[in-house]
Amino acid sequence: MSPITRSSRAVLGASVAALTVLAATACGPDNSDPAIAQTTAPTVAGTKPGAAPFKLPTVEELKTWKFDDWDKWAQSNVITPAVKGYWNLQKLLNAKPKPLPQPADPTQPPAQPTSAPAQPTATQPPAGGPDQMPAAVPAKPAAHPYAKNLHVNGKIFFKDGNEDYVCSGTVVSDPANPGKSNLVWTASHCLHGGKNGKYYTNITFAPAYNSTGLLSGGKQGDEAAAEPYGEWGATSGMVSPQWAGEADPEKGGPWSQYDFGIVKVANPAGNGKSLEETVGGSVPIWFNAPRDQVAITSYGFPAGKPFDGVELEHCDGGKPSKKTGDASRPPMLVIGCTMTGGSSGGGWYATKDGKPALVSDTSIGNNANTYEAGPYLEDVAAHMFDYFSKKSK
Repeated sequence: MSPITRSSRAVLGASVAALTVLAATACGPDNSDPAIAQTTAPTVAGTKPGAAPFKLPTVEELKTWKFDDWDKWAQSNVITPAVKGYWNLQKLLNAKPKPLPQPADPTQPPAQPTSAPAQPTATQPPAGGPDQMPAAVPAKPAAHPYAKNLHVNGKIFFKDGNEDYVCSGTVVSDPANPGKSNLVWTASHCLHGGKNGKYYTNITFAPAYNSTGLLSGGKQGDEAAAEPYGEWGATSGMVSPQWAGEADPEKGGPWSQYDFGIVKVANPAGNGKSLEETVGGSVPIWFNAPRDQVAITSYGFPAGKPFDGVELEHCDGGKPSKKTGDASRPPMLVIGCTMTGGSSGGGWYATKDGKPALVSDTSIGNNANTYEAGPYLEDVAAHMFDYFSKKSK
């Protein structure tokens, strides 16, 4: 698969994968359950100090996970809540996408999945021949001030080691807290460093970033101009086990087919008002959307050249193509788009019942920046989100 190019990829490792829904003192999981582990399975190093390695499920096992299995996964990981006051305007403006990775060496064998390919299912249509990459679609900036319904889009900032990075994210509806969601959807690679990696730190969401345009064109502004709703620090989060256990964050691979993540954030004012109430809305997630019937528009804040990271851009990609990858996993959705690093994790919208719904997030692209691909959100993503929504109440 193509390398990850979209993530201000900084956020690729975002420390958020683990659920802070669980206190840092939570016990590690009991991995003796054969439904989620085998003694010969690869392991994922726990990010919780002293936690035992978590046995990585095969893809087929992951598809059968129940609430308790996701709970065990969550207990093996904890994120460090964002430190209030870490980010200032200079750090916000200097946060960068990591350099776009080069294509995988064609002389090397492809990455191997953790399980043998399975037969295509109803949500995994047969390949039907070679994947066809779409033509480039130029990204267009949203007009300032942003329309109110666009305030659900924002930038995700995080720290990886000694460097500050940026991705994109979307306020999504929370079934367990209707009308009062504090949940933000993004890519796994914006939260966690993949195989042998860990969650990033100081993960923070800034909705409607630069909505007024006061930072556009190199103009000087202040934090209020950059973040009209302030900085919403992550308190908990989760990424897919396959991302955390398999991913090489510098390259695309079968793990990109599960490159989705979720974080819960806290009101910086401490007044109890939810993120959804503050920005004026949220976007429902449409799992198992009929890929052959939807038209997709993707949003994000690309920061790699020729973009500068201060504009909300969108690509009207239309009907998606597919990127098959590992046939045991859902083929990715692909649309033409010229966005660059920093747009990683940004929401992909389709219309359902006359309203926008989120059907994917930006995961990977190509070096020429002519297309982007996102994971198809089927049952695994739905079960992970259902667990997180209920557990993070």
